[in-house]
Amino acid sequence: MFDKDSLQRARREFLATSACGLGGIALGAALAGDGVLSAGTVDHARSNSLTPRAPHHPAKAKACIFIFMAGGPSQLDLFEHKPVLNQHHGQALPKEMLADLRFAFLNPKTATLLGSPRRFALHGDSGMEFSDLLPHLSTCADDLLKIRSIHSEQFNHHPAQLLMQCGVARFGMPSMGAWFTYGLGSESENLPGYVVLSAGRGSSGGATLYQSGFLSSTYGGVLFRSQGEPVLNLTSPAGVAREQQLRELAAMRELNRLRYQEVHDPQIASRIESYELAGRMQLAAPELSDLSSETQQTLDAYGLTREEPEPGNFRGTLPHLQTYRTFARNCLLARRMVERGVRFINIIHASWDQHSELDPNIAYNAGAVDQPIAALIKDLKQRGLLDETLVVWGSEFGRTPLGENRGNNPVSGRDHHPSCFTVLMAGGGMKGGLSYGESDEFGFHVATDPVHINDLHATILHQFGLDHLRLTHRFQGRDFRLTDVGGRVVEEWIA
Repeated sequence: MFDKDSLQRARREFLATSACGLGGIALGAALAGDGVLSAGTVDHARSNSLTPRAPHHPAKAKACIFIFMAGGPSQLDLFEHKPVLNQHHGQALPKEMLADLRFAFLNPKTATLLGSPRRFALHGDSGMEFSDLLPHLSTCADDLLKIRSIHSEQFNHHPAQLLMQCGVARFGMPSMGAWFTYGLGSESENLPGYVVLSAGRGSSGGATLYQSGFLSSTYGGVLFRSQGEPVLNLTSPAGVAREQQLRELAAMRELNRLRYQEVHDPQIASRIESYELAGRMQLAAPELSDLSSETQQTLDAYGLTREEPEPGNFRGTLPHLQTYRTFARNCLLARRMVERGVRFINIIHASWDQHSELDPNIAYNAGAVDQPIAALIKDLKQRGLLDETLVVWGSEFGRTPLGENRGNNPVSGRDHHPSCFTVLMAGGGMKGGLSYGESDEFGFHVATDPVHINDLHATILHQFGLDHLRLTHRFQGRDFRLTDVGGRVVEEWIA
């Protein structure tokens, strides 16, 4: 029999040691009732799992293909025809238009306006404007949302790329794909929830653009290579049977489980999941990369059979790379990944950083990406996947209406321009055939409907059923989110 004091001690000990059990449930219910915790808030105490999770509200999109044109494509030579700019070619801008602006390289005191030699035309029933550099993408005009008023405060590549991919311009933050898989998990059991594909020279931001930051490494992007094994060391060494490897993985899992029970380090849980996913990927990744089941018509539509233009030393490639075929393959792989449940796919192409020799270099880059992206949109639409797949075409910034005047080099390129640039989207519940926002007659500043990059993030998350204000993670005493301290959902874009 217990005396009264013993019963009270036992009761206190039970409640004190059940913080993860009944006590935790009671506390959570009380806080939710007081509005401190929301029933839709991500559960930070859960295991680091990619198991699919319910969104905050009904979602219109299930997968995102974010095509990142690293380096800053010139919106003035691709998407925005500016007759006034051409009329004033070679002239200086009024000083008041340059007030409080910073440039990476050009000297604003002596810089002059640089018109575009491109021919522009209206396309589709929507009358969307494209230059002659995009003959394939322009045929998708009525499926595209063109946002011409994106702006940023970052004018150098790496900080601007971090802002576009991670929501803030500093290291150590989770990328957009990491936030997606953290909030929603993945529909794929045998492939990562977040995959990265690369073509061209590689972005200046490198792996920081697809990192997991302070989130578990489970949510980080997995880089798939364009040649050889999709992931290094995916194939078992010669002489190692599948059964032997499975036994070794099982033993490793048991050791990790025992250690986790002792120290409860979440990185151990992430390691367990990574080993298990790697084992499943040994069968799934080679099947994904094997395009033999695709028809020749599909391969030709994406441009996998295209030859690389000569001499092959453009800004968007290197002589030994087959960028045209690699980018086309990446777009086809992205469609196959969507079919297999991958949540977020980053396709990165670099570089569009054309400070000089703009005409031949942008023509090369546009030629590399135009046909495959158009084929991807049409292929998704034909297969009934575009409505629930959001395709995004974007970069860290655009290019200036002023010509680059660095040193003694002839004015043949454009400098970095975060004040006003263009992003395209298709599918995922967005309105097609809509051109949103405008720049001024020179393409220098936003004239109507400004959109910050964090507004873009908030709207993309909304289409996936995620409230950007509630998708948070507490780290070092603060609740972080993709949109940092800003962001708004742009309702006008949503179908």
